[in-house]
Amino acid sequence: MSSIVLRSRIVSNDCSSKIIYRRVLSSGVVSSSSSSSSNPSKETIIPSQSILSNNPAPPTPPPPAPEASTQVSGRKSWTFLKYGLLATVTGAIGYAGYLSYMCSYEEVEQKAKSLRAAASYTPSEDAAAVEKYRGMLYSAAMTVPAKALESYLDLRKMVEEHVVEFTEPTSDKLLPDLHPQEQHVFTLVLDLNETLLYTDWKRERGWRTFKRPGVGAFLEHMAKFYEIVVYSDQMNMYVDPVCERLDPNHYIRYRLSRGATKYQDGKHYRDLSKLNRDPAKILYVSAHAFESSLQPENCVPIKPYKLEADDTALLDLIPFLEYVARNSPADIRQVLQSYERKEVAKEFLERSKEYQRRMQGQRQQGRFWWR
Repeated sequence: MSSIVLRSRIVSNDCSSKIIYRRVLSSGVVSSSSSSSSNPSKETIIPSQSILSNNPAPPTPPPPAPEASTQVSGRKSWTFLKYGLLATVTGAIGYAGYLSYMCSYEEVEQKAKSLRAAASYTPSEDAAAVEKYRGMLYSAAMTVPAKALESYLDLRKMVEEHVVEFTEPTSDKLLPDLHPQEQHVFTLVLDLNETLLYTDWKRERGWRTFKRPGVGAFLEHMAKFYEIVVYSDQMNMYVDPVCERLDPNHYIRYRLSRGATKYQDGKHYRDLSKLNRDPAKILYVSAHAFESSLQPENCVPIKPYKLEADDTALLDLIPFLEYVARNSPADIRQVLQSYERKEVAKEFLERSKEYQRRMQGQRQQGRFWWR
């Protein structure tokens, strides 16, 4: 047996020396075969034990410790709990948003009352033990959503109170009470932009405001018949200085700015019902009358002013407004309804001409009959 082992070692050494010798010749480090035989190789020689071994498979890793598996399961539990809480909060917020969008405060309060009644459910004394147990479980299950809905109602009420401060006019009476001697006077509400003036901006000169042709004469004449009010959706810091320049003689009695408007659907609307005036005696003149007022029945549309030099829209409207003030119709809304949202000044002129033709025809018939 020892001779076999010895022979295998010699064979292995001989093979390794041949391999080394070939590597050296191929690399060109040694110049002759004599030098390679005289100097022993510095390469690492493979031990005989590795040759004799049968290349056993690498040992399998030991099983994980119990602590590691516990940590992994704990991590999974925490992840599940975290995502469960996140889904619960998201669902609650989504449901609250749905209630805010689809239901009014009163409708949500009715649902809260039904949940409170379900939470306070108590079975009768003569009921079976199973029924009492079921009733207790049902009441406990309804208590949580009832409390959550009550908290939502309190939060929503607080938010809506703050929102109303920004969306509703500053007061239910935007104008002071009318003098008793002026109860018959109509109120003429005028818009600013593209109605009495035009505001333009250019990079080289900034903002500039242009008066509409005939504004001075219009205000002076209408002040004899109407209570004039400017109602704009611009800020107060813009409305006041513009009106000072626009109306130096103070024919405009009152100025209302953005704080007096109603914010709805992303726009600021003029709420004529808050003016503290009779709705049957209010006329709202604007280039965007039907788009900017909550009371279209009081609107008098006018052509928008776009810096036209020959614009006469305000002066053309004077005959109609003077006719209304002198005749004092019982309800101006019925008069405006007859114009069917047409251009009032032009339509009034056509009706006046038609009336004059009819009256002239009647006079001619009367003269013919008298003869």
